[in-house]
Amino acid sequence: MNPTLRTERLLLEPYTPDDEEDFVALFQDRRVSQWMGDGPATEAEDRALFGRIFTKVYAQELFDVWAVRRDGRLIGHAEIKPTDMAQGHEIVYALTPEVWGSGLGRELARAIVAHGFETLGLTEVHATVAASNSASLALLERIGFEHVRDVTEDDGSTTHVLTRRQG
Repeated sequence: MNPTLRTERLLLEPYTPDDEEDFVALFQDRRVSQWMGDGPATEAEDRALFGRIFTKVYAQELFDVWAVRRDGRLIGHAEIKPTDMAQGHEIVYALTPEVWGSGLGRELARAIVAHGFETLGLTEVHATVAASNSASLALLERIGFEHVRDVTEDDGSTTHVLTRRQG
């Protein structure tokens, strides 16, 4: 079962059905979704994604996915999951733009990485980040991720693959 994680300012816990509107609002914000997966999706696609968290990810215990809360309010999304691109486990995180620049992204990423090492027993974790996402790249560098290689996407853009090793 998806564990609950706590940091100094954040609570990472499994989503509840009541989180759907806030989840969709987060993923519909183009400032956020431009960096997620294949980029912005339709509202219907984001609602379907939210549904799959319950019907597939949680039901089959595929990987850990969290609602990220601060002071009881949903302010983000986080995951650690197997990925073929990096041949291991990848961290995924997103926060509402209202909290960008507050250090919460670093706090969140550190918590997911620690969960990967301490709970899942991983020796390394990965992140895949668009080359143009300078804020996320800088954040990951600050917490010990190193650039490993680049992947050229179908649209010609570049994705950086970064790795953080335990220790």
